[in-house]
Amino acid sequence: MKRALVTGGSGAIGAAVCRQLARDGCQVIVHANKNLEHAQQLAIEIIANGGAAAAVAFDITDAHATKAALDNLLTDGAIQIIVNNAGIHDDAVMPAMRPEQWTRVIDVTLNGFFNVTQPLLMPMISKRWGRIINLSSLAAVMGNRGQVNYAAAKAGLHGATKSLALELASRGITVNAVAPGIIVSPMTESAFPKEAINSMVPMKRAGRPEEVADLIAFLASDRAAYISGQIISINGAMA
Repeated sequence: MKRALVTGGSGAIGAAVCRQLARDGCQVIVHANKNLEHAQQLAIEIIANGGAAAAVAFDITDAHATKAALDNLLTDGAIQIIVNNAGIHDDAVMPAMRPEQWTRVIDVTLNGFFNVTQPLLMPMISKRWGRIINLSSLAAVMGNRGQVNYAAAKAGLHGATKSLALELASRGITVNAVAPGIIVSPMTESAFPKEAINSMVPMKRAGRPEEVADLIAFLASDRAAYISGQIISINGAMA
């Protein structure tokens, strides 16, 4: 049974990814930052439905705490699927953006990616099979007003994805990024009224977390063994 770590695993997209990977036969490790209870509830749900899951909490921006948590997880064997889903928004137009807004978003997305992924690479390489999927955003592809920090962080993740894919290509490990557009969540329901979605999205609807999870689960499977170094958008034909 392959082990999969999903950071930010109790959010809308993260939870859908955890459920789908569990249905596909993975042992899923549901990560949370502070709200371990939500991650534990999801793990219990997955187990009740016949899957294998556990929950863990650590701050991915804290390199030492992350390394300690991952070392503990690795005592049970290599983690062969990493879904770097954790991320934050802290929006403001750049003339009004505070330095800490810039730093925090970059820290979670890029330093968090490094802190989680790097310690897991050598055990994954030893298995000669692995899947790394990084959650990006339409903002990194098209830009978005008020999200210079978020777009920059996610665009940086694109470069990391392509470069790491080259480094690991001969080791049976693929690295890809998925860039969702407007996806149903409590945040998008308040930020994007139906009229706005109709005008912005050619398909006239927001995507569902399960649709993103299906794409990620495919990229995490054996069927996607020849797909690597790609930035794959899922946005209802927005771009």
